[in-house]
Amino acid sequence: MLLELNHIEKKYPLPSGKGEICVLKDISLKVARGEAIAVVGPSGSGKSTLLNIIGSLDKPTSGSVSFAGKNPADLNDAELSKIRNLEIGFIFQLHHLLPQCTVLENVLIPTIPFGPKKDEGDAKAAAVKLLQKVGLESHLDYFPAQLSGGELQRTAVVRALINKPKLILADEPTGSLDRESSENLGRLLVELNKVEGTTLIVVTHSSEIARLMDKTYKLRNGKLRT
Repeated sequence: MLLELNHIEKKYPLPSGKGEICVLKDISLKVARGEAIAVVGPSGSGKSTLLNIIGSLDKPTSGSVSFAGKNPADLNDAELSKIRNLEIGFIFQLHHLLPQCTVLENVLIPTIPFGPKKDEGDAKAAAVKLLQKVGLESHLDYFPAQLSGGELQRTAVVRALINKPKLILADEPTGSLDRESSENLGRLLVELNKVEGTTLIVVTHSSEIARLMDKTYKLRNGKLRT
């Protein structure tokens, strides 16, 4: 197993300061290496919170997470940052590309913090190869303002893959796209999951995207069910 969640619970204090709300309730989940799963549920059900805990962007109130044999709670900030950069790729509804950087430069940004100078050529070659896979080989020098919504998200997907992470976390990656672009991106994610062998967890409202995954889990009232 690549990922194990054991009895995860997440609570937030109420704005009034009196009491708290429990967003995630006793969630346990095992995800095998190379698996592709979808998590669906209504808005406000805690899907993004669950993804943030998996990606060590947030901490559970109780319960434990094991990722690649490590418990994020046992790691310091520097160690967590390294895992988030090298072992986990994030794709969000908004692409978060830097407007002043080209497509190729945006893709290479995650390689900067931990990549020694001698690997710059290898990183660039890998980026070009991935951009070719998603049909953006002629857009290397384009800036984000010159791209369509689907092209922006494909660039974000490649950026998430550039460090060859063990896990890709996608939070409503097709939420801002039209139906055709959404379906194309969903198929692309599954194809890359199979070809690259990267484990994929997608939070989505789209039943079409969910059907492309190996398994679908439903999050409702804080509980995760198949």
